[in-house]
Amino acid sequence: MEYTSKKLSETKVFRDVIHHYIHVEDEVIWNLINTREVQRLRRIHQLGGTYEVYHNAEHSRFSHSLGVYEIVRRMINGVESINQELTPYDKTVAMIAGLLHDVGHMPFSHSFESISMVNHEQFSIDIIRDKRTEVNKVIEKECPNMAEDVAKVLKHEYPKMIVNQMISGQLDADRMDYLLRDAYFTGTSYGYFDLERILRTIRCHNNCLIVKASGMHSVENYILARYHMYWQVYYHPVGSAFEKGLESYFKRLRFLYNQGNNLVQSFTRLIPFLEKKADVIDHFNLDENVMMYYLMRSMNSDDQILSDLARRLINRDLFECKTIKEAGEKTKYLRMIEDAGYDREYYLLEGSNKQNTYQPYRGGSGYNISILTSDGEVKELSECSSIVNALVHGKDKKEERIYFPKPNK
Repeated sequence: MEYTSKKLSETKVFRDVIHHYIHVEDEVIWNLINTREVQRLRRIHQLGGTYEVYHNAEHSRFSHSLGVYEIVRRMINGVESINQELTPYDKTVAMIAGLLHDVGHMPFSHSFESISMVNHEQFSIDIIRDKRTEVNKVIEKECPNMAEDVAKVLKHEYPKMIVNQMISGQLDADRMDYLLRDAYFTGTSYGYFDLERILRTIRCHNNCLIVKASGMHSVENYILARYHMYWQVYYHPVGSAFEKGLESYFKRLRFLYNQGNNLVQSFTRLIPFLEKKADVIDHFNLDENVMMYYLMRSMNSDDQILSDLARRLINRDLFECKTIKEAGEKTKYLRMIEDAGYDREYYLLEGSNKQNTYQPYRGGSGYNISILTSDGEVKELSECSSIVNALVHGKDKKEERIYFPKPNK
């Protein structure tokens, strides 16, 4: 039987600072938005601890997820060649994948992944597949086995390449929404690019997403916006210091848990993550509200290290961040914190940040940004743009950083 999506009796709309209105016409999308797993994303900051730097950056993964869905919806309904390429089933799968691509995020977003060894993409797939979740029930009620196809999109394995590209590629709905949304809420101007022009100039060609030559300059701006946002926002030293403080806090939690500490043993919603045995139910039960409660309780711990690390996170007494430029600098900071009586295991941390502005995939994977030239040829972006070509062949920017308590604290 041919699939037909069930429509709502009237279109639902969300007012949005980026897209003005987000439109929901399909019953399955509306029902998914109202599942407990998607509503949980209201309690997860989009930018982790970056609100410690940019005070307006209080936006959630929920608003971003709606934004990604809206861009996918506009790609499908507004670009004729995409609309014609996809079946009604493909379109629904793509919109669901856009909405649910981040449903697996943990407290403080990416910050929690490195310390808990939990991958949000895998958790998103598990939530979609697990029959205990409301998300799975809604999708399977819409169409049996559709949940597995949505999971395939998140694994980049859906048979229609363009569906994978719309959700996760070099020019995808995810990146386009978070760059604009994060720029807006951090008050930074360099994250902006012409989304409307890109949406007007994208096309489907041989089951792949391409951009007309007339849209190339907008794509160049998008590439540069991504580069500047990483170094000015996502890699900001204070935001990174919050992440490192959280890393030390979690390391101490795990140590004390293994020692049988009574306070940490009472943090029942964290225990599955401390034991690295968390499932989708444990995932739902842990959000930033719960984490802030545990941090507040940790401030009163008899363990001085745990108490101090929690206090620093709660009161924004974060670690100093220094860029390492010479080999001997680490030794200098190590001696300084040891002289101050700090345990180096928790109070001296290292990190590195590296980013290339744009790098084409090799081997014809279908995830490059391709340009449809005026003579009908399809070429990879750096072959057409001298700006992007210079970025591809330029030196990658890399920083080695070290984090430690501020002096006299």
